[in-house]
Amino acid sequence: MAQKAVPLDKETFSCPICLDLLKHPVTIPCGHSYCMICIKTHWDEEKERKLPSCPQCRETFTPRPVLVKSTMLADLMENMKKTGLQAAPADHCYAGPENVACDFCSGRKRKAVKSCLFCLASYCENHLQPHHDVAPFKKHKLVDPSKNLQDNICPRHDEVMKMFCRTDQKCICYLCSVDEHKGHDTVSAAAERTERQREMDVSRQQVQQEIQDRKKDVKLLQQEVEAINQSADKTVEDSEEIFTELISLLQKRSSDVKQQIRSQQETEVRRVRELEEKLQQEITDLKRRDAEMKQLSETEDNNQFLHNYPSLSPLSESTHSSSISIRPLRYFQDVAAAVSEVRGRLQDILTDTWTNLSLTITDVSLPEPEPKSRAGFLKYSCEITLDPCTVHTRLLLSEENRKVTVMDQDQSYSSHPDRFTKRPQVLSRESLTGRHYWEVEKKADAVFVAVSYKNISRSGGWKESRFGLNEKSWSLHCYSDSYEFCHNSIRTSVSGPLSSRIGVYLDHRAGVLSFYSVSETMTLLHRVQTTFTQPLYTGVWIYGPGHSAEFCKLK
Repeated sequence: MAQKAVPLDKETFSCPICLDLLKHPVTIPCGHSYCMICIKTHWDEEKERKLPSCPQCRETFTPRPVLVKSTMLADLMENMKKTGLQAAPADHCYAGPENVACDFCSGRKRKAVKSCLFCLASYCENHLQPHHDVAPFKKHKLVDPSKNLQDNICPRHDEVMKMFCRTDQKCICYLCSVDEHKGHDTVSAAAERTERQREMDVSRQQVQQEIQDRKKDVKLLQQEVEAINQSADKTVEDSEEIFTELISLLQKRSSDVKQQIRSQQETEVRRVRELEEKLQQEITDLKRRDAEMKQLSETEDNNQFLHNYPSLSPLSESTHSSSISIRPLRYFQDVAAAVSEVRGRLQDILTDTWTNLSLTITDVSLPEPEPKSRAGFLKYSCEITLDPCTVHTRLLLSEENRKVTVMDQDQSYSSHPDRFTKRPQVLSRESLTGRHYWEVEKKADAVFVAVSYKNISRSGGWKESRFGLNEKSWSLHCYSDSYEFCHNSIRTSVSGPLSSRIGVYLDHRAGVLSFYSVSETMTLLHRVQTTFTQPLYTGVWIYGPGHSAEFCKLK
């Protein structure tokens, strides 16, 4: 009966040098076994440099041991061959051109599993064992296999580069720091890595937030496509019912209306689809950048991290400005009304007012009228919270970040690129698109109630960063005895009743921005009609210690 093959643990019967099954096995005094030719060759190579030693445990021998064939191992290997207990070749364990090879394997080299930043060598599993077993080696720094270990050596002093020169932005060794880099701003490579890692972590958070924002916008766009289609379908249905009553006289016009609606529907859907595709592409680009930063973040070799860090492309601000709102079944609502009018005024419609019907179909996004009462405005009320990352250091936030007060001394805020550094200003956390209403209660001689694009300068000159003095912000200047509206440095005097509370109404899509004096009644102070190209953020500028402004909770 044929003997059944038993799975063989190849590692147990492999030579630690050639990694193949033992051939003419010998056991040296420390107890480790090798192929006779492998250990002989290894000791011959060591003869010029040091005493013969065990490649695994590093024990040295004096004199050089006489190699004697291990009879028991030889018989075991012979029996294995006779019974067919052969280990399958493990070519996948050997290093290919794309792999890092073990520096200690002789003959065919095995894949390295770790590189040592202290030894500046790479090791396979077998040759790495001393780093796990021998006390002095346990202190060495092991990282994932690297082909670039020699990049860690200073070409001038032949020393490991463990320092970083911030002046010259390069890795250096200790001798460099007291030689040609003397007097420069130098730190340890590990310390610089920590700082750069912190910066990259912030960038990754921004990228991940951008991805989430894009996903939300994509979802809204998908909903808008559905709303457009539903509205168009319902309007077509209503229009066909009306035109059926007109039979022959309106048959041609009914076809024309249907064609125009479908054409505009296609235009609107195409516009939204193009915007959706752009957002999907931005998500893909952001994910790719996140993956690049994640891969670099996981690099354990500080020098490789610092070498590759500058190659990361800077995080560019999205050029997309989302102003997405869903209007279910409202896109073509005026079309049906116009068709109803046709029924009673057939001759006039067919001649004089046909153009008006066509224009009505084309313009499916007519703005809703501005509310006439405070109750109407409150339907669009939103809760505003101020962003601590933007607040100037002389301003103190309170009341759950709804109130801001001017202080005598700087507050201990951490450094942030979004922080205003020149003007006592602050922006909201919330981006504003669609229709919104909010109120600001001021207790100050001078408060600017403003809206601004996010990319307004935070540390630029007088015009670049102050609300109302540039094309990126619109501001109502509220003084103790007067009002003034300002945009792009153009100032307009505003008359109206003085009040401690200012109401602000925004219809982003319609391009309407209105400021009201709020007391027992609401009085319009100033209205802006323009085109907003980006989401808006509300904010305030305050002057004078102890003065404050608070964004009110509206019910």
